[in-house]
Amino acid sequence: MTNQKIIASSILAADFSNLSQQIRYTELGGADWIHCDIMDGKFVPNLTFGPLVVEAVKRITRLPIDVHLMIKNPNSLIEEFIKAGANFITVHQEEEIHLHRTLNRIKELGAKTGVALNPSTPVDTLNNVLEMIDLVLIMSVNPGFGGQKFITNSVKKIKELSALRKEYGYNFLIEVDGGVYKGNIKEISDAGCNVFVAGSSIFRNDNITAATIELKNLVIS
Repeated sequence: MTNQKIIASSILAADFSNLSQQIRYTELGGADWIHCDIMDGKFVPNLTFGPLVVEAVKRITRLPIDVHLMIKNPNSLIEEFIKAGANFITVHQEEEIHLHRTLNRIKELGAKTGVALNPSTPVDTLNNVLEMIDLVLIMSVNPGFGGQKFITNSVKKIKELSALRKEYGYNFLIEVDGGVYKGNIKEISDAGCNVFVAGSSIFRNDNITAATIELKNLVIS
């Protein structure tokens, strides 16, 4: 599992007036997951979409749906997103006071567990729950908006997580979200990343399929 290399196409950057076709283009390019960024305008300064869109995406694709909750009080909506079709639910360490309880609830509801860390949040804040986590999401930009520049210090955090995983035999995936593109994806992969969230670098190209293929080839070569 920890050797997997997964392209997660982030629909935040997609054209929602033609979402079905846009997802199909990235599927044709070999995308492995569909990434859904959920923002409430409170935890982050932006507002995106809710369970109804995730449910629509579930009807469009058979790919796993990776839901990233950048919201206040995620516990109030976890069950709705899982019922809508989320395979992975990622919550923020910074928002969850009772993280252990939340992770157990996600598992009980039948989804995989993810925890996200903002750029300024240290990896060691997860030491007591790493054995419960299926995915750790390193935010390589300050969350809230797509198209931002990659924060280079994120590579150190990836390496730190990768070393912990190896030392203790954990089986979580390492995911990176923010500023991932063809110029840095190989370095991110070499640091130990498994899941590469790509939004602008896929959907804001004239040829979405070709852009997806290019990213996929860079991490599996």
